[in-house]
Amino acid sequence: MSDDHTRVREFFTARAADWDSRFPDDAPSYAAAVGEMGLREGDRVLDAGCGTGRALAPLRAAVGRSGVVVGVDLTPAMLQAAVRAGRHREGLLLLADVTALPLRSRSLDAVFAAGLVAHLPHPDENLRELARVVRPGGRLALFHPVGRAALAARQGRRITSDDLRAKPNLRPLLAGSGWRMTSYVDEDDRFLVLAVREE
Repeated sequence: MSDDHTRVREFFTARAADWDSRFPDDAPSYAAAVGEMGLREGDRVLDAGCGTGRALAPLRAAVGRSGVVVGVDLTPAMLQAAVRAGRHREGLLLLADVTALPLRSRSLDAVFAAGLVAHLPHPDENLRELARVVRPGGRLALFHPVGRAALAARQGRRITSDDLRAKPNLRPLLAGSGWRMTSYVDEDDRFLVLAVREE
C-alpha cells in the first residue's frame, strides 16, 4: 500500500466509529445530490469512497430494486460502521481501492463520490479510473455536504488558488480524465459537480 493510501486509511480509521454522529444532519443533502444525478430504475451505480455508506439508501431509492448499488472504500473500519448502521442492505460493500477498481470497464451507469477528490493521490489518473468503469454518457457526481469555503473554515485553513475543487482547476482535470463537466455548484451548504462520461 502506498504512503498516500496508508495516510488515508489511518485518517478514516481513527474517525470511523463516530463519523455519523459528527455529521448527523447530512442525510437530506446526500439525498438531494443523488436526486440531481438523473438516475433511473435499473441503473448500476458506484459509491466511490463510500465511507459509512450515507449515500447508499438514496442511491438504492433512485435505481430501485432492479438496479445495482456498489459501495467501495479503502478503510475496513468505515465499511464496518456501514454494516453496523445496516446500510449493507442497500448495496454491495467492497473493500477496494478506487484508484484500481475491481470492476469491468463500462459496467456502470454512474459514480457518486462524496468528499473523495481531496484524498486521491493522483487525481487525473484516478478520475480516469472512475471513467473506465462508466459507460459513455454515464454520470459522475463529486459531492460534499458543505462548500469549499465552509469546509476550509471548519478545518482552520484558507482556500488557495491551487484548490483542486476550484472550477478553473476541476474543469480541465475532468476533461483530461474522460469527463465533461455539466454543472458546478459551490455554496455554503453544498458542493456538487456533475459530469458526463465522454465517448
